[in-house]
Amino acid sequence: MTGKHFRDTEEQEREVPEPVVVRDRRKIDPETGQARQPEPEPAPEEAGGPSLGESIVDDAVGVESDIEKQLAERTADLQRLQAEYANYRKRVDRDREAVVLGAKATVVSDLLPLLDDLERAEQHGDLTGAFKSVADKLVAGLQRAGLEPFGTEGEPFDPSVHEAVQHSTSPDVAGPTVTTVLRRGYRFGDRALRAALVGVTDHEPAAAALVDQPVEGELPVEQFPDENDH
Repeated sequence: MTGKHFRDTEEQEREVPEPVVVRDRRKIDPETGQARQPEPEPAPEEAGGPSLGESIVDDAVGVESDIEKQLAERTADLQRLQAEYANYRKRVDRDREAVVLGAKATVVSDLLPLLDDLERAEQHGDLTGAFKSVADKLVAGLQRAGLEPFGTEGEPFDPSVHEAVQHSTSPDVAGPTVTTVLRRGYRFGDRALRAALVGVTDHEPAAAALVDQPVEGELPVEQFPDENDH
């Protein structure tokens, strides 16, 4: 026998054929002629730990708690952003209003010398006819825009808006009072554009009597002539 023949024989001996399993799936038993009962299915193995329903409930509760927490955080962030935006809008509106008032005040300040000339012309009786009509319209328009004159006789002296250029005293006033207006002052809104030039009168106590009045129940002191008068 050749070497090849021996090798083939050894390979055949090592190869073991798989057993053939024949399952009888006939519903009628050929030996007894009766119907066969179906074989019961193997019961599933019971797994340890919590049941499937309990696990689902716990997971659902945890997910809901996380969602509520995230919702509260997002709501707080949204409220903070809304507050910041509202403050930003207020600041922008306030700055815009301040810029507009500043521009108007600058224009009105340039017109104050013209108002002084109109006031002097009216005091001298030169503001008449069409010239007076135009002047009245100009003053009315500036007042509607926010211009307000101040500085009249009889008002209390205020050093923040009055510039005193004259000073006197009188017992007729109770305190520092404006008694003379040399140039009218003007304010635009809360801003004083120009102080008023005024004369101020302070209170002066009344002079004491030169002769003492007699006290009730006492005789007046007799005045004797001075020897030097002879």
